[in-house]
This record gives sequence, C-alpha cells and structure tokens, in this order.
Amino acid sequence: MCWCLAIGFIRHMGLMGDGKLLFLTRFVRLFSYGMLAVVLVLYLTSIGLSESQTGLLMTLTLAGDTAISLILTTQADRIGRRRMLIVGSVLMAGAGLAFALTNNFTMLLVAGTIGVISPSGNEVGPFLPIEQAALSEIVSAQKRTAVFAWYALTGALATAVGSLAGGLLTTALQHSSMTAVASRRTVVSLYAAMGLVLALVFSRLSAGAERQSAPASEGMTRLLGIDRSRPIVLRLSGLFALDAFGGGFVVQSFVAYWFYRRFGVSSAALGGIFFGANLFAGISALIAPKIAERIGLVRTMVFTHLPSNVLLILVPLMPTLRLAILVLLTRFSISQMDVPTRQSYTVAIVGPDERSAAAGITGVARTTGAAVAPVFAGLLFSHPALIDWPFYIAGTLKITYDLLLYRAFVRLRPPEE
Repeated sequence: MCWCLAIGFIRHMGLMGDGKLLFLTRFVRLFSYGMLAVVLVLYLTSIGLSESQTGLLMTLTLAGDTAISLILTTQADRIGRRRMLIVGSVLMAGAGLAFALTNNFTMLLVAGTIGVISPSGNEVGPFLPIEQAALSEIVSAQKRTAVFAWYALTGALATAVGSLAGGLLTTALQHSSMTAVASRRTVVSLYAAMGLVLALVFSRLSAGAERQSAPASEGMTRLLGIDRSRPIVLRLSGLFALDAFGGGFVVQSFVAYWFYRRFGVSSAALGGIFFGANLFAGISALIAPKIAERIGLVRTMVFTHLPSNVLLILVPLMPTLRLAILVLLTRFSISQMDVPTRQSYTVAIVGPDERSAAAGITGVARTTGAAVAPVFAGLLFSHPALIDWPFYIAGTLKITYDLLLYRAFVRLRPPEE
C-alpha cells in the first residue's frame, strides 16, 4: 500500500525519468540492507566468529564504507554521479560475494573494508549523498523536504520488507532441510546479486542527474567540494558523528541479536519485528514536513528525536518480550522524523554547487561515528551481564546530540523559512 502511495507521489511531483529511477534504486538497496541486517550477526557467529570479532569486523566494515563514500561523493560532481553510483554498486556486490564464499576472518576484514556492507540496515556507502544532490536539482526548495520524506519512506518500507524477507527466507530454507548456516549464506548471496541489479539500474540514469553548475575551483575546494559553507558543514559533521556513534551501539544486527539472546526469538519473528519497526519509521517520516512547516527543520529534528532516545533506553528495562517489542515499535514510530528534515536542512543551508559534497561529508561523518561503536558493542555483548548496556549508552549519547544540535543551529534557518 505504501509503495503504491509512493508511486502516486512520484507522479504527482513530476519525478518520472531520473527521479523515478532514484526512488527505485533506493528501494532495491534498502531492501538488500534490511534483508542482510537480520541475519548478519547470526551468520558471522555461526561460521565461527566470536562476538568481539564480529564487532571488530562491523567496525572496520563501516570504516571502509566511510573511506569509499568520502572518495566517491567528493569526486562525483567532477567525474560523474552515474559512474560513482555504479562503482559503489559493484563494491556492494563484491563484498556480499566474499562474505558468502569465505569464513576466514582476515579475508572477511579485507572484503568488508574495501566493499560496501550494511550491518545496520541503514544507508552506507556513496549512494545517499549523490542521490540527494540529484533530487535537489530536480525539485524546488518548497517541495524538497516532502520529496525527502517520501524518499525516506521508500527506504524504510524497503528495509522493513527486506527484514521480513530475510527472516522468512532463512526459516523456510531451514524447514526444507537446509542448515542454518547455509540458509543465512543464501541471504548473503542474494545481497551480492542485488548489488549487480543496482549497477544495471544506475547505468540508465541520464545526463540530467549530473551536476549542472560550473565545476568547483582547484585546490582544497575541489578536493572536498566545499568552500563558503565549510565551517557550517564541519560543525554539522561533528554533531552527526556523535549521533551516529550512539546509534552504532544499537545497529539492527545487534538489536536482533539482543532479542535472540534475551528472549530466544527466531529468525522469522525477528524479521516480523523489524518489518513493523521500519514500517512505522517510514510512515512517521511523512509527518515531518508538516511539522517542519510550523516549527522549522531544526526544531522538528530535535523535538521528535529526543523522546525516541528516551524510549531506546527503556527497551532493555522491559521484563517481557511483548513489552520490549512495544517500546521498540513506539520508538521507531518517531525516531526517523529527523531523517528527511536533517537531509533537507543540510542541502538547504549550503550553495547548490556544494550540495553533493556537503551531503557526502556529513554522511561520511555519520558513517565514521557509526563505524567506531560496534567494536565496543561486540565486547559488551560478549559478557552476558552487559548485553543491555549498548541501549543505555546509545540513548545517552543521542540525547546529548539533540541538545547540542538545538543550541548550535536553532537560529540558523534555511532560506525557505
């Protein structure tokens, strides 16, 4: 139903051509991420990795995603957005293939660092910043936040469906006499195949998706793609890194593993839980533009994000599975309202010729923050007495981010406000 509404919205906004393709690639990519995130930690531990090794692997995987994203996004406007998106898709396919073919820890580290793997179910790699820059040129400033909200819904719905599909597929394969390891390896192999599908779709983008303004000047500006907005972008990047660092303690793979460890939840049930969580998150994003019209982008980001982080702290305090799921779903129903507003705010307060770079640099900052946390989360999960602490740490750090963001940027409004 939500996908049909998204298609109707795309047509209403006139986003046929490249806009339609970008929404399609968003769906395919996030479906793959959601599918993988449900089984990734279970798969890695079932092929012989310890919890601490798994945490280290995910940290280095996200660190590699950060480096790849920085290189591709800051050069996309000069070399070509379509080319960089295709390169990212090939790296995604290669990483998935390597994870499916080996259980050697060193080989997995190399593949995860060089390739594009999402342990959280969220965006990684160069895709999101480049797509946002392209969409910002297609739509007007007045429609940008609404388009980004539907873009977020498309991703959340895809992640939800992918989570459900990953859980149901592994359960179905196990019922057909396939081992648990083999069933999870099948999902990893499908992730690799989806990378090739993305490369094919990206190859159909037209020249309209490329940068239309004059190329940036030489030197550092050309290297990073920002000049006038550098102080603002760097301040935002630091805050976004703090938020993502907190979120890295509770990536979807680890939350799924927590439900398995605490309540013995099956893969199929985990898929259902995260299907509902991501669906609620996506639908809530549609409310964000209406709220932002009344109170502004920054206030919308903070006033919806803050209570969701309080709920995050409450999840491990719930005594039963039903209550834990209820609090988690309630948290997801408001936690993603800051996504389209944050993305819209970032591209609104910089010049059109700096949008790809600004989105890329802030995205890299988020990936960097998220990359550091899983290694610590893995260590905490390796001690049964500490498996609840990732929730407490994540909630506290993200609340700190909300307060600092409000203080620093509430008075800096985008032109449309």
